[in-house]
Amino acid sequence: VTTNDLADCEVLPDLLEQIDYPIEQVSGDGGYDTFDCYDATQERGATATIPPRSNAKIQQHPQEIAQPHPRDENLRRVNQVGRKQWKLESGYHRRSLSETAIFRLKTIFGGKLRRRFFDNQAVELFLQCAALNRMIQLGKPDSYKVEA
Repeated sequence: VTTNDLADCEVLPDLLEQIDYPIEQVSGDGGYDTFDCYDATQERGATATIPPRSNAKIQQHPQEIAQPHPRDENLRRVNQVGRKQWKLESGYHRRSLSETAIFRLKTIFGGKLRRRFFDNQAVELFLQCAALNRMIQLGKPDSYKVEA
């Protein structure tokens, strides 16, 4: 959750710093298509699975001595195989799992927050997530192996 004066791409580096365990992949929509997001992801040893914007241009060309930037590599691959195929190859569609969870949360609790102040809104969202997680656990069947 961010305030209106911050873009998601601005807080990604701070979010990654809060995670203590290794990160394999960071997926985000085109709003995260910034060099800072790619750099923060690369610093954590993770793969950035962020689709380049439609008007993106390659910044480092193959003739340059420096290592190719991960954003340029994504853009080159999108140009080679197309955006749809890139999304399949990169595992980008795993991102839809979190999108589905947020859709479920908004459907159950409504798309608007009731609290006025940011700290209270964060608590409200935390409680909604806790309630949703509990509902999911209650709705799961108990499975066990039956011998024939």
